[in-house]
Amino acid sequence: MGEIAGIKYTKDKTGRKRYLRVDLDMYGENQLIEDFLDLLYVEAHKGEPTCPFDEVMRKEFERRGLKYDV
Repeated sequence: MGEIAGIKYTKDKTGRKRYLRVDLDMYGENQLIEDFLDLLYVEAHKGEPTCPFDEVMRKEFERRGLKYDV
């Protein structure tokens, strides 16, 4: 793979490409970068307990002393 401006690979002690550095001044507003980071976040939290949206909203409304009517 050729070099891409603003993208640098960093190798570990064994010489294997391990880290990716992205120049956010060049790519910070790039939707693909945001999507990639979102996918990493989702993957990192896979298997964690979930809570239905209505339950979250009901608890938040109760916390604020409001009635949640749906």
